[in-house]
Amino acid sequence: MRLDKFLKVSRLIKRRTVANEVSDMGRVLINGQPAKPAKQIKENDIITIEYANRSVKAKVLKVPSGNVSIQESSTLYELLSN
Repeated sequence: MRLDKFLKVSRLIKRRTVANEVSDMGRVLINGQPAKPAKQIKENDIITIEYANRSVKAKVLKVPSGNVSIQESSTLYELLSN
């Protein structure tokens, strides 16, 4: 699954267009490396999202095949720091 879609379905970022913009600015890292929106996500990847005043780090636990419910979205990742 693409990074931008994973960020949306996991609700780490609410909209896919915002996920694209943030990724294009270099504020999303996968395993410590800047990642573009089309980067493929795998289980156990560490995603870091850098905001203006904080950063959120999450470990990918499961990559869904499509859209997921709001209740299921929080089971896709584990927050390491926020």
